[in-house]
Amino acid sequence: MIRAESLTKFYERRCVVKDLSFNIQDREIVGFLGLNGAGKTTTLRMLAGLLMPSSGRVEIDGHDLLDDPLALRWRIGFLPERPPLYEDMSVRDYLAFAARLRGYPDDKVERRVNEVLETTALQSYASEPIANLSHGFRQRVGIAQAIMHDPALVILDEPINGLDPAQIVEMRKLIRSLKEKHTVLLSSHILTEISQTCDRLMIIQDGRLVDEGAESELASRHGGQGKSMAVSVRGERKAVEGLLLQKNAVTGFECVADEGGVLELRVELAEPKPEALAEILVQGGFGLRRLEPVKSELESMFLKLTGASAS
Repeated sequence: MIRAESLTKFYERRCVVKDLSFNIQDREIVGFLGLNGAGKTTTLRMLAGLLMPSSGRVEIDGHDLLDDPLALRWRIGFLPERPPLYEDMSVRDYLAFAARLRGYPDDKVERRVNEVLETTALQSYASEPIANLSHGFRQRVGIAQAIMHDPALVILDEPINGLDPAQIVEMRKLIRSLKEKHTVLLSSHILTEISQTCDRLMIIQDGRLVDEGAESELASRHGGQGKSMAVSVRGERKAVEGLLLQKNAVTGFECVADEGGVLELRVELAEPKPEALAEILVQGGFGLRRLEPVKSELESMFLKLTGASAS
């Protein structure tokens, strides 16, 4: 879906993106990670065709973006960090306006608006002025406008920024659902959230790509092993522990909490393959509620790759 070759961007004499090359596959969710000023937003704007690179080449779905960025604009949906919303318009009218602005056929606009309202769970707010919506629902409207013209590529710049925990969970579900029809590229500062949302991570520091891959791959290459998992599972403690003891995929575990039949465990895997642990628990008849890398390991990897201080 995306092929970037030696992408470079100067602002006067300051180079903010340096010789950046990467590929992103169709219907993949990829997360950009990096400290403030690392070049994430500049890169996303270049990929969206909103900012021309100083040098380098970008292909979107097999077409050269730099040859004719306007012609490719209909294949790209973009949500900037501050959604481009007209607050005096209702949600429905705004989305219809966004569709027409991108050249969506007039006779199909109403049907498409209804589809997008359903996808983003905004049906109940369709007649509401955007000014009356909470921050979380404004973010949903921002994503809705980005997918109105059914683009092949959806680019989201900090879609989780400023959301409360409940809104983050809902936003995660929404972004994951986009994978059914779109390739998704997003940036975020929330490490554990981008880890749960994305298939693959790309870490940028000082405008350069320092590494990329699935989280387990990055952890195994950079000091961690990607084997320490935080697990929340519903089931009887002795039964869960008995099952784990029988499996070669698990080298050790510790029960951190047992409240109301829900166990909080820290599990050490023999190999960095959390899907194997998920299969063991589900096939054992237990309710898997959460499975994610131990946060300290994820943070340590990020700090090491970006050269940031843990303090």
